[in-house]
Amino acid sequence: MREARGSGRAGLARPRPERGTPPAGVPVPRARRAQLHPGAWWLWALALGTAATRTTNPLLLALLITVSGYVVAVRRPHTPWARSYGAFVKLAAAVLLLRLAFAVFLGSPIPGTHTLFTLPEVPLPDWAQGIRLGGRVTAEGLTFALYDALRLAALLICVGAANALASPSRLLKSLPGALYELGVAVVVALTFAPNLIADVRRLRAARRLRGRPDKGVRGLVQVGLPVLEGALERSVSLAAAMDARGYGRTAEVPPAVRRTTAALTLGGLLGVCAGTYGLLTAEGGSYGLPVLLVGLASALAGLRLGGRRTLRTRYRPDPWDARAWLVSASGAAVAAHLILAGSLDPGALRPGVVPLEPPTLPLWPAAAVLLGLLPAFVTPAPEAAPDPRKEPTT
Repeated sequence: MREARGSGRAGLARPRPERGTPPAGVPVPRARRAQLHPGAWWLWALALGTAATRTTNPLLLALLITVSGYVVAVRRPHTPWARSYGAFVKLAAAVLLLRLAFAVFLGSPIPGTHTLFTLPEVPLPDWAQGIRLGGRVTAEGLTFALYDALRLAALLICVGAANALASPSRLLKSLPGALYELGVAVVVALTFAPNLIADVRRLRAARRLRGRPDKGVRGLVQVGLPVLEGALERSVSLAAAMDARGYGRTAEVPPAVRRTTAALTLGGLLGVCAGTYGLLTAEGGSYGLPVLLVGLASALAGLRLGGRRTLRTRYRPDPWDARAWLVSASGAAVAAHLILAGSLDPGALRPGVVPLEPPTLPLWPAAAVLLGLLPAFVTPAPEAAPDPRKEPTT
């Protein structure tokens, strides 16, 4: 008995493992080690979206959409929130059609000589000069509207790719402490649409199995009410879980630290805005990059100080490994090459519509866009979807 009691004391005297790491002898799951940091997916997708905003060439935009779609097709996990990519594609198509409809019925500021058809024009009062309803529809105006809408559609599809590839809950764990409360609100907003789409699909499938209509006004009403009820229950459960985990509780920090944090964060954000404006304009090319770097450094310092107010720990934090650097660098390379190509050869990235001419595919910007395919080869493949026919074993 004394021996056993002594061994127990020895066991209690062992050093406790560091918080955030698994106990000794417990291996980290292989699936978790293979997962990519969610911030890398967002940086990659936002860089592709930045590249899409620098061009109106439909061939380059179509190539960007194809690159992001291929990566999503081969690396999207089998989770409910990953199915939101189709909704973003449909939203992009709706934006494209809506922009073309505006160009047809409300006219276009681009003058054109190739008339496609003429609609009956509605006379407007004098105070509505510059606006018309109906009238002549030209090929130049429709082409300009198509190029402009395709750029916005490509941006939406890139954001949809980030939503489909990055786990919102894991992304929330990776945020700095100062942005934790804001990050919770953003993650809840981002997961609302995927959960809503999953609920609609599940309820429609259940109604079809019961032989009830799932389309039309009647089907929409009978599906919409359970979906809203499920969203309300999910909100109540989320609020209870956040309260149980101490959401919103802050630590006491000296007033001087609070004032320094506010000054650094506000000054850094103003510097980022001024530097970004300088980079986007021709007059601010000399001061844009230094102001942007100083603003970023100030904002990061403010976020570092602001993290002292948040009492939170991370359990098994996601590592930022070499694959995350490669994925982020591939997106940044695409954005940097298209920004450089826009300054060296703006005509290739922004084809003219007056006079109307077919767009051409510039070779080295197109080759740079193909660098965005790197995540499809350096990241691990998603786990196989579970077979619904197999029952879980205990």
